[in-house]
Amino acid sequence: MAVEKFTVEASHIMMFARSVGDDNPIYYDEEHAKGTEPGSIIAPPTFAQASAQFDPNYGLRPKVGGDGWFGSGGKLSGAKPREGGGGGGGSGGGGGLHAEQRFIYHRHLKPGDVLSATTKPGKSWEKQGRRSGKLVFSETVTEYRDQNDELVITAIGVGVRTERPVDQG
Repeated sequence: MAVEKFTVEASHIMMFARSVGDDNPIYYDEEHAKGTEPGSIIAPPTFAQASAQFDPNYGLRPKVGGDGWFGSGGKLSGAKPREGGGGGGGSGGGGGLHAEQRFIYHRHLKPGDVLSATTKPGKSWEKQGRRSGKLVFSETVTEYRDQNDELVITAIGVGVRTERPVDQG
């Protein structure tokens, strides 16, 4: 994530919860949330991933411009696959994919938090695939810190690249 700051707003939390089909009132009803252990509205799990929508360089966002906008019925959106297959490491003629996502919560994320993120490489390892040759796994670790520079969430994504395209037989 290259966005410098990401302000967590109650309306963003509510819309995110609705988009994933979670109607728990702790995500939108302030009066209900006051009576819970956190004592206020909190963000649902995986909410930090929504910060990508505020990153103008996010590889999966469509580009605004003369070529049309995603869903306009005109031309393609302009969204391009990320360099390196979305976090996968390795090289060769195969493909890359997102294999896993983990979130470690150090505290609840709440409206009013202003997050900044730092992304760095994590561990990498290899396994031998039967149909694709070598599989190269690599982690990307993103630390989300609040306005007080306190660690709130650690997100760990795992990408995998194959050495060659998977045999179809």
